[in-house]
Amino acid sequence: MIKRGKPHPAYLELWQSRELARRVELGLKKLADCALCPRNCHVNRSEDKKRVCRTGRYAAVSSHFAHFGEERCLRGNHGSGTIFFSWCNLRCVFCQNYAISWAGEGRSTKPEELAEMMLELQEEGCHNINLVTPEHVVPQILEALLLAVEHGLRLPLVYNTSAYDSLDSLRLMDGIVDIYMPDFKFWDPENARRYAKAPDYPETARSAIKEMHRQVGPLVIDAHGVALRGVLLRHLIMPGGVAGTQEIMNWIGCELGTGAYVNLMAQYQAALYHCFKRVRNGQGSPESLKGRGHIGDHNKVFLAAPRTPSSASASLWFVRVTFSVPAFTAVTRVQIPSGTPNLFSRL
Repeated sequence: MIKRGKPHPAYLELWQSRELARRVELGLKKLADCALCPRNCHVNRSEDKKRVCRTGRYAAVSSHFAHFGEERCLRGNHGSGTIFFSWCNLRCVFCQNYAISWAGEGRSTKPEELAEMMLELQEEGCHNINLVTPEHVVPQILEALLLAVEHGLRLPLVYNTSAYDSLDSLRLMDGIVDIYMPDFKFWDPENARRYAKAPDYPETARSAIKEMHRQVGPLVIDAHGVALRGVLLRHLIMPGGVAGTQEIMNWIGCELGTGAYVNLMAQYQAALYHCFKRVRNGQGSPESLKGRGHIGDHNKVFLAAPRTPSSASASLWFVRVTFSVPAFTAVTRVQIPSGTPNLFSRL
């Protein structure tokens, strides 16, 4: 981990050279035959046609606010300026943002309005602009970013992704994104097919994460511990080893190096997909289903799901990959060999 001074967003250089405007034009052209994510739907989103991501010409936004629940190196003292995009190109049955990513909670947002959101978050004092679930709206983000930069945006960009990104979209963001935060979900293609409807997810995620690391390198923070640039990975530990945590950790250590930082997350819950489905079908209210365990056969493998720790007591740790991680023997705890130094680092 490297420390340096004040933020200097990557996109400023491309804006001054007019390359940012060229990327906007190129991205918008790609909407006409959309292959911007690995689904390769080839629909004309320029004419508001929709398919897997259910997003047409304009991005849908659920909310934007200063987020104090993100990783410490993102939220700092003033929060991470988070913009939640509606819909998603994955279909994770354990999605904790089901109302946003599956049900599409939010509204269509023109580029001028999206740019204004970015500027509002900067005015509030946020440390960065945190783009959540951006995989399917890269051209729309670029279009709004150009407007925001012209009106004074100077915050680093965080690309907060499932890692189900196409290399084509990531190359559009090369030199624009400052911090990539991919969530490496599955190692095994069959589990990715069963629980996210994306058998190509593991291979796609590996390629995408390597490209992200090529663009921005290892994590860079300022003197106050706030991230300025680099890759920060996430990984959700699941019951039964379904995610392939050991294989993923080993791959990160081998491919990205021992300076890679990973947030091992423990907030897995299995019930959300089925709760919302039952509410939609008139089989109960959100209140009556709150706190229920896994429902139905769809998540049979996910037994004894851990409860989400309260925000008051939860403490995010980052595992610095310094050795080949042994077997993960519990849902939320890593078995660490005795004598291993400096494994955990707080940011």
